[in-house]
Amino acid sequence: MSLVFNIQRYSLHDGDGIRTTVFLKGCPLKCRWCCNPESQSYEKEIMYTPAKCIGRTECGFCKKYGVEFEENKAKITAECPHEVCNICPSKAVKTVGEEYTADEILDIAERDSIFGGGITISGGEPLTHPDLLLEILKKAKQRRLSTALETCGHADYSVLFEAAKYLDMIMFDIKSLNTEKHREYTGKSSELIIQNFNALCADYPNLRKKVRTPVIPDFNDTAKDIMDIAAFLRDKPNVQYELLPYHSYGKSKYQALGREYPMGEKTLDKHNFEVLKALAEEML
Repeated sequence: MSLVFNIQRYSLHDGDGIRTTVFLKGCPLKCRWCCNPESQSYEKEIMYTPAKCIGRTECGFCKKYGVEFEENKAKITAECPHEVCNICPSKAVKTVGEEYTADEILDIAERDSIFGGGITISGGEPLTHPDLLLEILKKAKQRRLSTALETCGHADYSVLFEAAKYLDMIMFDIKSLNTEKHREYTGKSSELIIQNFNALCADYPNLRKKVRTPVIPDFNDTAKDIMDIAAFLRDKPNVQYELLPYHSYGKSKYQALGREYPMGEKTLDKHNFEVLKALAEEML
């Protein structure tokens, strides 16, 4: 079963033009800075935002439908299905994760095709949903929609190879070439990611590739980290490189899931980010 946790229309930052971005739920990485922690699990989840709650006793919704709480984390009992949460009157409790067919997704994307964009499949990690991903991409081409993919690169290469046949563009995260540090901060080594990117460049030299590196405090915010990645990319075909600044906008989502925010109070040195950005541009 593949779940979608968001469909964002009128998206400006996930490919060319005004696009529809579809976020599939589930990812093999657990990046400490992930701004969409609801994307990590492959299962439906419950998010509870106390600030939106009008009072569990006064409202009576949770008591009526059997929504239970462990501290500030909402739980669903066997008698109370996930779908119940989506009728919470104040939207304080909601279910994350919904099933869509490929045609339902494409019908939504097609409404915005007049803006000259297309459809971007993101996550989580879309390559870990091969059946739905490939069906969407194939049918998108039949509908003459522009296609793009956002990936962390940690997946079976056979899926990436097949998906690339139907892509106009791919956005590929390379966070660090330091395998041990990558494992410490994301839960996985970077070896498979680098292998997959090398194979993609060899098999699809003409495919447009945007490589993105989120600059994260104490993880990859040094000149060596960025220079290593830029040097690795220098001879790769059709590659654009972009650095993304760390932010903590997703912190409230961790709270809504009853989880601690792994990055704590870390902040990005904005001047250092601009220096690293200029360095990357100079190298490429």
